Amino acid sequence: MKTDQVWRLGMSDMQILPGSRHRPPLKRPMWIIVLLSLLCVFLICAYIYPPQSSSACYVFSSRGCHVLSDWLPPAPARVYTDEEMASRVVIKDILNTSPTHSNSPKVAFMFLSPGSLPFEKLWDKFFQGHEGKFSVYVHASKDKPVHVSHYFVDSDIRSDEVVWGKISMIDAERRLLANALQDPDNQQFVLLSDSCVPLYKFDYIYNYLMFTNISFVDCFKDPGPHGNGRYSDHMLPEIEKKDFRKGAQWFTMKRQHAVIVLADNLYYSKFRDYCKPGLEGRNCIADEHYMPTFFNMIDPGGIANWSVTHVDWSERKWHPKSYKALDVTVKLLKNITSIDVSVHVTSDEKKEVQRWPCLWNGLQRPCYLFARKFNPETMDKLMFLFNNYSAP
Repeated sequence: MKTDQVWRLGMSDMQILPGSRHRPPLKRPMWIIVLLSLLCVFLICAYIYPPQSSSACYVFSSRGCHVLSDWLPPAPARVYTDEEMASRVVIKDILNTSPTHSNSPKVAFMFLSPGSLPFEKLWDKFFQGHEGKFSVYVHASKDKPVHVSHYFVDSDIRSDEVVWGKISMIDAERRLLANALQDPDNQQFVLLSDSCVPLYKFDYIYNYLMFTNISFVDCFKDPGPHGNGRYSDHMLPEIEKKDFRKGAQWFTMKRQHAVIVLADNLYYSKFRDYCKPGLEGRNCIADEHYMPTFFNMIDPGGIANWSVTHVDWSERKWHPKSYKALDVTVKLLKNITSIDVSVHVTSDEKKEVQRWPCLWNGLQRPCYLFARKFNPETMDKLMFLFNNYSAP
């Protein structure tokens, strides 16, 4: 009986208990949704259109753009054109082929000149006693040279007109390489102008070139108007602006690289068609950009990024400083041969100075083997001082 009453009491109590309340869903603050949406849009834009200047990256982190790139998915690989695919296969195959060896390796000295060489007597003295270790080629674009040294007899190749700043300059370089490559003993190829002189005796220059496995091609990135400002979008898709480089045309090149230059038609054609003075309001100088850009793309680790031919740009003019007879002294030559750091200055408002040591097989060595822009009147002084040239 008591149990029955207890049960009824419990039931009655349950009937008067309030029912469960229906809780409305939590409302998320609108500002959070807006913030997340903006963040997603920003990250998508940053992925598709990455910052062009490094300073923009530091807004987000002191580590720069690499912070974003470390965790963003990689950009989709670009599909190569048929011509690009074929070019890359040929270049890769040449680079992977073992270099040809010679029992009598030679340096090919290739002179790019409008006519006769004003320093031929000096070069004659430089070559004396080293027969079998060098060969000579002369591309004279205007007048047939008159030679005074027997080392230069029969050295003239079929030449054509050369116009400063135009692709004909590259054509002349390739013509010289084609002739020099016919001799299988030529292992290093040096491009020289009519105003170039040697800074050391033959043995030092020969060993400097022969016992290193890189090419001395000048190459640096210049974001200014005289660098990337000369780039044309017509070079796409094969040549992107980020790969565009600048450098002096005076190179020394190992045989593999010389062959690759002759094998290239794709990248050469882009510079032939879209790098010329006055095109689209730009003064693109082909010989300042083709070789640096080409090697930066196909074998950046195989070049030294500086030229072994010195020239003085301190006057900040279109052409480098020319040396007169009064300028030629022992001090001048020692100053040039003591330089062991490569220096480039960008052409933008920042005038950023880029410096890196001249490393020869990992050791810091003098940068320059030759120097240029000597006037013909300096011949007698240079001949007199040549006996005092010495290796460091």
